Amino acid sequence: MRLLVTACQLVVALGIFNVWVLRPAKATPFRGGNARNIREEFKVYGLPGWFTVVIGVQKLSLATLLLAGLWFPTLTRPAAIGLAVLMLGAVSMHVKVSDPLKKALPSVSVLVLCLVVAFG
Repeated sequence: MRLLVTACQLVVALGIFNVWVLRPAKATPFRGGNARNIREEFKVYGLPGWFTVVIGVQKLSLATLLLAGLWFPTLTRPAAIGLAVLMLGAVSMHVKVSDPLKKALPSVSVLVLCLVVAFG
């Protein structure tokens, strides 16, 4: 079970870094509405531009804590729970704009992985 939790921890943390550091300006089939990048996606959801920065900092900070949790396990559960809460918000935004399930699938998947990490 520990190996599964560690694998989930790595997938979540590296996935967050991929989306927010390597690909924030790139179009993906999972962006809300017809957005081509993260800033447009937040506009689709009706959120102010500054909120993109706030959420990005939170997600990257929590992903960093998940990685640090590999060496300092007491950090893992709070980081995973924090990311799970943010993923609930992401799923709710997809629902708000009536996105098809396919667009919410990454958020739902990361939410599940965070719950495995937090409670596995």
